[in-house]
Amino acid sequence: MAEDNGSIYRIDDDRFRYLTVGSARLDELHTGMRWAEGPVWFADGNMLLWSDIPNERIMRWVPAGGASVYREKSNFTNGNTRDRQGRLVSCEHGGRRVVRTEIDGTQTVLADSYDGRKLNSPNDVIVRSDGSIWFTDPSYGIMSDYEGYKGDREQKTNNVYRIDPMSGEVTVVLDDFAQPNGLAFSPDESLLYVADSAFSHDPEHPSHIRVFDVVDGKTVKNSREFCTIDNGLPDGFRIDVEGNIWSSAGDGVHCFAPDGTRLGKILVPQGVANVTFGGPRRNRLFICATQSLYAVYLATSGVQYP
Repeated sequence: MAEDNGSIYRIDDDRFRYLTVGSARLDELHTGMRWAEGPVWFADGNMLLWSDIPNERIMRWVPAGGASVYREKSNFTNGNTRDRQGRLVSCEHGGRRVVRTEIDGTQTVLADSYDGRKLNSPNDVIVRSDGSIWFTDPSYGIMSDYEGYKGDREQKTNNVYRIDPMSGEVTVVLDDFAQPNGLAFSPDESLLYVADSAFSHDPEHPSHIRVFDVVDGKTVKNSREFCTIDNGLPDGFRIDVEGNIWSSAGDGVHCFAPDGTRLGKILVPQGVANVTFGGPRRNRLFICATQSLYAVYLATSGVQYP
């Protein structure tokens, strides 16, 4: 039976006690966004970047200086990550593309089409150790003018794609999701987890995370349901060094063991869209929750590169 002792934690399994810090508080670091998303930690800059999609900007937070605008006119950037060279890789709803920000600040378009047709609206992105870039492409960014530009869907399905690190070729990895959203690899990269958040617009659609076996670093097989979110939906999520999944949800952050058991929840006042690990020891979970950026210290560390 779940335990809720009035703290920010709801404990479903005793294992959760060893992943959290009982005395740690939920810190609100900044507020005033319209839809906070896509957090990514830069250890070498001691800063967090995240997207405020409807306000079309990327924000920056540093421990000593607080929050500021990092980039105006972000083209409705959503998900962000870093490649193994430390460069920012972003999904743009407005441009319907995946872009990389070079060290000198210029941008390189990595993908904006497949099979001669525009992508829908790239949402979240991760980079594998071989340099390949994997991203989801639901239709959220073209549904209205709020988080992008309303437009027609040119891809028949909402897919998960892979960008080859050598040739730049874009290939479809998965094409059977209603609305693929967050994604992450297990610590050893043998598994790929992908969220389906189609419940957002249709209660008959999924609100779960699926898991796949990775084959040769290029394809996946053996689809199965990993977990279901019982409050809201899974959007973005990240994985700690022990393989536990920390997923966004309607009432906060839900933590699942590698076997799919829900261990507990971090209760957050606003619906959560995405999370990432950061801080000098990668033991601080940064939480993008609708209008606010929160953070909480944990007793585990995130899988984070570089």
